[in-house]
Amino acid sequence: MGSEEGMSDLDLDEKVFKIFKDFMARVTKFEELVAVGSRLLAGFQQGLEFLRRPPIDNTSMFVKHIINANQTKRIQLYLEAGCINIDDRLQNVSKLDTCQLGLLDHLSKGRSIINQLEFLMEDVTSAMQTAKGNSSSSRDESTEMNEQAPTSDEEGNGSSHLKKHRATDFAILMGITYSMVKQDYMMQERIVSSLSPKSSSGELESYCLMWSLRPLVNDEIMHQAWKLIPPT
Repeated sequence: MGSEEGMSDLDLDEKVFKIFKDFMARVTKFEELVAVGSRLLAGFQQGLEFLRRPPIDNTSMFVKHIINANQTKRIQLYLEAGCINIDDRLQNVSKLDTCQLGLLDHLSKGRSIINQLEFLMEDVTSAMQTAKGNSSSSRDESTEMNEQAPTSDEEGNGSSHLKKHRATDFAILMGITYSMVKQDYMMQERIVSSLSPKSSSGELESYCLMWSLRPLVNDEIMHQAWKLIPPT
C-alpha cells in the first residue's frame, strides 16, 4: 500500500475514504446474500409445512359422504398416503434438501464477506495508527503544502466532501457497521444450525421473521453510512 510516513490529514482522509467505499461495497454484497437466504428459509418452511399438512378429517359427516360416494382405488391410495400426492411429497422433500444446502452455502459466502470486512477494518486501524505516530509538525507542514497546491475541479469536489467528513468519521461508522453485520450473520448462523424436520411451525415462523426484520441492524446508521458516499 506504500509508505504512510509524513501523511497529511487530507491524505489520511482520502485513504480511509477509499477503504470505506470498498467496505460498503462488501456490505452491499452481504445484504444481497441476506435476501437470497430469506427466500431459501421461506422455501424450507413451506416445504416442511406441506409435509406436515394434516390428513382429511374422516369424522366429518360431509367428508365421509364425499369419500363414500367416490370409493375408488385412487381415493383409497390417496387417503392411505396421508392425503398427500406422492409426487408432491417427493418434490417437497427435494425442496427441503435444496433449501438447506443453499442456506449452508449462504453461510459460507457470508463468512467470507465478514472476513473481508474484518481485513478492511484492520487496514483502517493500521492507517490511523501510522498517521497518529507521525509528528504533528510533519502533518501540519504536509497539510499546508496540500492547501497551497493547485487542484482540478474534480479534486476540489473530492476535497470538499472530505472536509466535511474526516477519517475518524469513516472509521467509527465502519466499526459500528461491522459489529451490526457480524451480529446479523451470527444470528443467521444460529438459525440455520437450528433447522431440522423437527422444527416446530412456531419456530420456523419466528426464524423467518427474525431473518427478514434483522433486529440487530440499525437502518438509520446504515443510511448514515451510505450518505457519506457522494453520488457518482
